[in-house]
Amino acid sequence: MPDLSGSFSGRATSQSTISLYDVSNHDLNLLKVRGVQKSSDAKWNNSKITYWGTADLIAGNGPQRGYFVNEHADGDRDFGTFEGRIATSDGQVTIEGVWIFVGGTGKLEGLTGGGSYKGKMTSPVEVENTWEGTYQIAEKTRAA
Repeated sequence: MPDLSGSFSGRATSQSTISLYDVSNHDLNLLKVRGVQKSSDAKWNNSKITYWGTADLIAGNGPQRGYFVNEHADGDRDFGTFEGRIATSDGQVTIEGVWIFVGGTGKLEGLTGGGSYKGKMTSPVEVENTWEGTYQIAEKTRAA
């Protein structure tokens, strides 16, 4: 499996928070982020990422889950899931977790793989992430 790594800076294009009243500072968040990938792998460099994430936070700390789609210049897409943790300390929000490819279209059909990510919120609506992992694209079989 080839190694894959990169980064992206993104901006929240939609964000909702619901405050719960069971314990102090309990919030459920839904977030949509868009950005552009930077990678040494030409398949992912300059692809446009959109991800949708949910978070269940108490005092800014808790689990995060979601889905992502990368749109490549040739029109192909890859997509997958992620899950991790959000931590808030001294006003700095960090995120860390794992991601998994679940498929792709066009030349990325049959894509599998996954890895890890780390990042931080640089403002209430901006995120910076680095990621690494491996991937494999299944060879297409011809009909006999």
